[in-house]
Amino acid sequence: MPALPTFPIDDFPVMWLRDNCPCADCRDPRSGQKLFQISALPAALRLDTVTDTDEAEGPAVEVIWAPDGHRSTYPLTWLEANRPGGPATGDRRTDDRKELWKADDLTGRLPQAGWDEYLGEPGVRARILDSVLRLGFMLLSGVPEREGQVLDVAETFGYVRETNYGKLFDVRVEPDPNNLAFTSARITPHTDNPYRDPVPTIQLLHCLVNDADGGDSGLVDGFAAAALLREEDPEAFDVLTRTPVPFVFRDAGTELRADRPLIGTDPLGRVREVRFNNRSIGTLRLPAAEVEAFYAAYRTFAELLLRPELQLDLRLSPGDCLVFDNTRLLHARTAFAQDGARHLQGCYADLDGLASTLAVLRRADTLEPLAQLFAGPGAAEYLGESVSMAEHMLQAGARAEADGAPPHLVAGALLHDVGHFAGAVTGHELMSGTDNRHSHSGADLLARWFGPAVTEPVRLHVAAKRYLCAVEPGYHSRLSEASQYTLRVQGGVMSPAQVAQFAALPGAADAVAVRRWDDEAKDPDAPTPPVRALPSVAHRTAAGLGQRSRRPVPRRVTQPAARRCRPVPCGGCAADPRSRWPRSCAP
Repeated sequence: MPALPTFPIDDFPVMWLRDNCPCADCRDPRSGQKLFQISALPAALRLDTVTDTDEAEGPAVEVIWAPDGHRSTYPLTWLEANRPGGPATGDRRTDDRKELWKADDLTGRLPQAGWDEYLGEPGVRARILDSVLRLGFMLLSGVPEREGQVLDVAETFGYVRETNYGKLFDVRVEPDPNNLAFTSARITPHTDNPYRDPVPTIQLLHCLVNDADGGDSGLVDGFAAAALLREEDPEAFDVLTRTPVPFVFRDAGTELRADRPLIGTDPLGRVREVRFNNRSIGTLRLPAAEVEAFYAAYRTFAELLLRPELQLDLRLSPGDCLVFDNTRLLHARTAFAQDGARHLQGCYADLDGLASTLAVLRRADTLEPLAQLFAGPGAAEYLGESVSMAEHMLQAGARAEADGAPPHLVAGALLHDVGHFAGAVTGHELMSGTDNRHSHSGADLLARWFGPAVTEPVRLHVAAKRYLCAVEPGYHSRLSEASQYTLRVQGGVMSPAQVAQFAALPGAADAVAVRRWDDEAKDPDAPTPPVRALPSVAHRTAAGLGQRSRRPVPRRVTQPAARRCRPVPCGGCAADPRSRWPRSCAP
């Protein structure tokens, strides 16, 4: 075999690499669908020649295959993002891709938006739709209070799924109900329609009237509850993942049945679905020992789901529309007076439509708003340090790149503090003692363009400082004065139990890495590497995560404070007509 280029392409399985050839002979240029069968590829496939090349998208590797002479060209950004052993994207439906929560975790940060803002701002719509995939729900307010409007809400992100209840259903007291939902009775946390195969994955509830005494809504994160069950009673968890349960519904015109476990897992053991509805469980016909084991585990899980700290209580007002993942969140309702006025309309949709809409919104968006934040608020001072906020973030990104971090972590380091100037608490307020959620604000903003690989380390960025102080002796004393003050404001170090809880979170290890680069960038004695490569880093990272950017994050080398451009460029600066970024001030 001839000498390979600098990129270790021989690490890639040859059949996999050939199957992913992007050329027009192998893939339809419009749809991206493959034009060949895997059985049509030569059985004795091997690399013949491999050379470096430059394409319009950037550096690439060209491969000529033996024995058929086929030519393939792979962008380095694609190879870096998909190399064997790299971060796995996994199944977006499983618990390891979600932010699990208890009620208190959402204090002050409910995923909500106004209807007009949701319709008019693609960025807002992307952020709030992402919360359905990440947290399991979103809440829209100000939705017009007219019958049938819930169907219009569903059609903003997907397609209505019609059932035996019709395209939409009325949740109110009915004279002859075929379901307890159409009574005034209390309903405990449950999954809707567990007797369907497949179960509706999204449910919408639009409030038209709610003047009754009672009738408050509740949500429980079923994935968080399942994780708690696995931790507290592994045997019960195991029983509920392997015991098929008959869910049954019958009325005069319908008979439905689905046999599924209460907790559904994928082949790797990750929770993918929770089906829990005590009203719809039929009669188990299993050996007596298995029935006894099931009922013991079923009761344990049922009691766990009723723990008050797990349930987020909501009172829907007219114009509110709750949209939630019916395969993850369990919803509940308190009893209300039968003669009280309470009328909700609901319908079902599916997660794949919502995920598709979100992906298209992200694909159509650009990183231009980030460039504007770097040029505007990012030019302000950084917590009294000798660099601006934008320069500090560029330094952190440079350190990540110098350490050989993967692209998603370079992006995370580069953008870790974007929440400081994206609507979160400002640096001055932070230094005056105000606790802040700038990491969450930044992660919510970045969700417009990036997936959990980037947003999760950013979200956990603040917690990682407390983690490092708890597990690494002397780390606290090495932090800058501003960092130490921030640490005191945000609650000191973690207890051993909190350390273990943090370390188990998805993205925790990456968050610790970002935290280290952040603190290194604040160290005035640490050498500052050149930021020469960073303009392409954000672009490469975006491309590697399936996004596109018309304009990379700017090249900006740290300068003395007296020579930095202010938010309004001084007379010695001129904006680059291609990037709109100010050139450096003249000496």
